[in-house]
Amino acid sequence: MGQETRVIRVLIADDHRLVREGLRAGLSDEDDLVVCGCAEDGESAVELCRALAPDVVVMDLTMPRLDGVEALRTIVEESPDVRVLVVSAHDDRAHVRAALAAGACGYVLKGISPGELAVALRAVRRGETVLSPPDLTELAR
Repeated sequence: MGQETRVIRVLIADDHRLVREGLRAGLSDEDDLVVCGCAEDGESAVELCRALAPDVVVMDLTMPRLDGVEALRTIVEESPDVRVLVVSAHDDRAHVRAALAAGACGYVLKGISPGELAVALRAVRRGETVLSPPDLTELAR
């Protein structure tokens, strides 16, 4: 009962302001999830990851200045303790495989609810691989 819950620090990286703010708002009711920063492109995501040391990065794949796959690869190489969860509109084999090959711990589609995102972030932080919807597992093969 007296067990303290560790706060998970989340960095959001998406080139659409509305998506960034929506993700931040969607996570605001979760006591154990705190958005520590937001990046509008891949290069900013890498820089903010270095500066803020988040636990999990929510990463879009299609972004300017440095795409999400390259940003993800750089973050994983520089900060192996940081987990990256891709949140994307792309539901094809090439994108799923590229993200996982670059070091993503999970891949979910942008149609998920804030509650489902929170569950995915906690699972990724625990070291689990998250693919949602489940048919993404087939695409990863």
